[in-house]
Amino acid sequence: MSEFVRRLACRFPLIQAPMAGVQDQALALAVSRAGGLGNLPGAMLSVEALRSALRALQDSGLPYGVNFFAHAQTVPSPALMRAWTDRLAPFFERWNLDTAHVPGEASRQPFGAAQAQVLAEFRPTVVSFHFGLPDAALVDQVRQTGAQIWSSATTVAEARWLAERGVDAVIAQGWEAGGHRGHFLSDELTEQTGTFALLPQVVAAVDCPVIAAGGVATAEGVVAALQLGAAAVQVGTAFLCADEARTSALHRAALHSEAARHTSVTNVFSGRPARGIVNFAMRELGDAQHLSNLAPPFPFAGNAMGLLKAAAEQQGNTDFSSLWAGQNASVCRDAPAATIVAELTRALA
Repeated sequence: MSEFVRRLACRFPLIQAPMAGVQDQALALAVSRAGGLGNLPGAMLSVEALRSALRALQDSGLPYGVNFFAHAQTVPSPALMRAWTDRLAPFFERWNLDTAHVPGEASRQPFGAAQAQVLAEFRPTVVSFHFGLPDAALVDQVRQTGAQIWSSATTVAEARWLAERGVDAVIAQGWEAGGHRGHFLSDELTEQTGTFALLPQVVAAVDCPVIAAGGVATAEGVVAALQLGAAAVQVGTAFLCADEARTSALHRAALHSEAARHTSVTNVFSGRPARGIVNFAMRELGDAQHLSNLAPPFPFAGNAMGLLKAAAEQQGNTDFSSLWAGQNASVCRDAPAATIVAELTRALA
């Protein structure tokens, strides 16, 4: 067992990726009980809901992590919002919706003082961030709780930036990963590479431990990542169909279908690039690469798309659903999280 894993008080160098919208503390608890490090996605939780979830995790006595977004909140102009709703108007009509009912507030808030105060109450093992880091004062508050601080990097430059600011580990997020891309220094997606190209470069570039993320969904993949220098491996997609996940029946069905073999990065669901199973909305609203220059900045594009998703899914339709998944989604299993952990770690001595 490595020193990194010992510090986490885990049995295995396996991190469950925090997946907002498809899990709560139940999956995190199940993974921690099985010997990995379970992770709670905190970015979409109210302060009250965050406190309740952390209480359940803390009461278990097990190590766990909690994750937040660290994006700069950019409010779109009224003109951009109108252009987006005008583009979606035909679909609103199709589902008998009114664009006047699109919410104006942000659906996801960046990490702030209120969340930092809750963390001080519970002192989790790890606090991780996506989209960079919060302000230095907030990072210092988190550090004072005794938590390890991690953040995602999609390039070597981002990894170095994070290491210079004293993170305890860098999560090297390869291009294969499902869900939102963690980039924060550049919006140029062509700078981002696959996990097994990115990982050894990041390991060579920084002195802190590096966690491999993206496309790793088998025991053989876990071993390969560790051989390339990863201190641990972060796995998300393989847990999407776990018994303890909150992944919807429609999303699970898509993961078990041939459609899951075709994923792509799109910004049409939230305003920020994220990988999911290609569907009607991605093809219709994006260009050849499934990106739209009309989508308002994160997270405001999701306000209108959320209404379309809800209406369509009531009819069993996933045309407007953000079916987040990585490029190795075909390995998703309906099984307890403990079974998935055992399978992923079976080749570890």
